[in-house]
Amino acid sequence: MRLIALHFLVSGLMSNIEVQHLKYEDAREWSALVVGRAGLDLYPQPSGTKTIDADSFASDVGGSGANIAIAMKRSGGNIGLISALSDDPVGSYVKKRLKAEGIDLELMQTTNGNERTSLAIAEERPNDCEVVIYRNNPADLRITCDDGIKVAITKSSNLIVTGTSLIEDDSREQVLKMMDHAQKNDCKVWLDLDYRPWNWPDKKNTRLAYQKASELSNVLVGNEEEFQILQDDINIQIKECTSKSQLMILKKGENGCSLFSGEARLEAGIYTLPVLKPYGSGDAFLGNVVINYMTSGDWWQAIEAGSAAAAIVVSKQGCASAMPSLEEIKLLQKNTTIKPTTAWS
Repeated sequence: MRLIALHFLVSGLMSNIEVQHLKYEDAREWSALVVGRAGLDLYPQPSGTKTIDADSFASDVGGSGANIAIAMKRSGGNIGLISALSDDPVGSYVKKRLKAEGIDLELMQTTNGNERTSLAIAEERPNDCEVVIYRNNPADLRITCDDGIKVAITKSSNLIVTGTSLIEDDSREQVLKMMDHAQKNDCKVWLDLDYRPWNWPDKKNTRLAYQKASELSNVLVGNEEEFQILQDDINIQIKECTSKSQLMILKKGENGCSLFSGEARLEAGIYTLPVLKPYGSGDAFLGNVVINYMTSGDWWQAIEAGSAAAAIVVSKQGCASAMPSLEEIKLLQKNTTIKPTTAWS
C-alpha cells in the first residue's frame, strides 16, 4: 500500500490529509477471486407476495459470493468464484447460471456426499420482507485451499472473502490459508464481514474467528453491528484499522457510508430510487467499489459508483440478476444527485 497527500478546501482553509490507497503493481489474469456462497434463490410470485400466499416461485442464482462476483463482472471485471456446489440438479442449475454470467468457474469445487447447495426463499417487499435460508450441511463450506487455488491467487489482483465462509472450523482454516497466501503474493484482501447471528454458536468464538480474518485483510467492509463483532467500540476499531494501515468501509444504510482511509474520512450519501426489497445492496455496493477503484484509483468515485449500484439493485426484482451494468450506473448518476454530497474530512 502507499500513502499520498490529498489537498482540499475545508471551510475556506487549505488542509493536508493523507489518504491511503491500494497500489496495484501489475495487470493480472483476474481482477478478483471471490470466496463465498453460491446458491439457489426462489422469489414468491407474483412479486410482492408473502411466501405463504405465493402462486409460484421465480428462480435465480444467489448467495453473497455469487452476487458480488456477478456485480463485478457486469462492471467490467474478470472474475473467478471460489466455492463448492453439490453434485445434483440444484448445483448444476447454479453452475449453469454462473457460466451464463461469464463467471470463471475453474476453481469451483464439487461435493459428492450429503452436502447440499444453499437455498434461499426471499420475498420482494419493501416492508414486512422475510428471507428464509436453508443451510443444513452446506456444500460451500467444503472448499479446500488446493494448489490450483494458490496459483490462481498469485494471478489475481484481489481476493474478496465473505464472512459466511468462516463459519465452520474446517472452512475457516482453508479460507485463512487463502488469505495468508494472498498477502504473501500482493493480492489485496477485502473482508466483507457479512455477519449473520444465526450462523454462529456464540459471540466469543465469532469474535475470534473474525479477528483472525481481519488480521489478514487490507480492507474491512461492514455495518456497525458487524464491526461490533470485531470490537465493541467502533471508534476503537477505526483507530485500530488506521494503526494497521487497513482501510475500513462502514455501511450505514439509508445514511450512506463512511470510508476511513489513513487519517482521512470520506462521507458519502445515497442515490434514492423507489425500494422494492431491502436486500442485495451490500453485494452490489462492494462489487462496484472494487472494480471502480481498480480502474480509477479514486475512492470518491468508487464509493459513489457503489452507492449507485446499491440503489439500483433494491429497486429491481431478483438479486444477482438485478446487478447493474456500467451503463445503468452512469445513467443513474447523470440523472440523480447523491445526497448528502460526498466529502472528505
